[in-house]
Amino acid sequence: MSSPVMFLVASPHLRGGVFEGTVILLLEHDQKGAMGLIVNQPMSQSVSELLTETPGQDDPAWLGGPVDPTLGWCLYPEAVGIDGEMRLLPGLNVSSSLEVLQAVMAAGQRYMLVLGYAGWSPGQLAQEAREGAWVWVEQDSPDLLWDVPASGRWPAALARLGVTPETIMPGGAQA
Repeated sequence: MSSPVMFLVASPHLRGGVFEGTVILLLEHDQKGAMGLIVNQPMSQSVSELLTETPGQDDPAWLGGPVDPTLGWCLYPEAVGIDGEMRLLPGLNVSSSLEVLQAVMAAGQRYMLVLGYAGWSPGQLAQEAREGAWVWVEQDSPDLLWDVPASGRWPAALARLGVTPETIMPGGAQA
């Protein structure tokens, strides 16, 4: 049994800016800081428009966050056996390797090409969560990514906690 993945879900009170209404797949969170990928913001460009060496890839690329938008990440279900893959859960792998992305495409797997990432300095994410900016949603399945359309991921993530956007009070948890 692998450990669950964590999604950061923007509080309904987080208004304006790039993070309003976002769902972020958290990849790292430790004493050095945190980083993750926004997984519900498709871009207007297709994968083939951004990577000319991948003709026929008409699915949208995704905006992963405001940091380093030239860095691409591939989220996909089944490992392809190439260096640079990281298994997050059964049915969810991540890699920043172009070779892995091309192998995933060649295998006909569904995938998300995510550009850029969201990053937090040490302690910053915990502070933002205490202030009520983020809701933590732990999942042991990748179905939020593969089975829920992008526009429905934010309300679906909140619903997994048994809440609707209207029921979350501003201000966050008070210790």
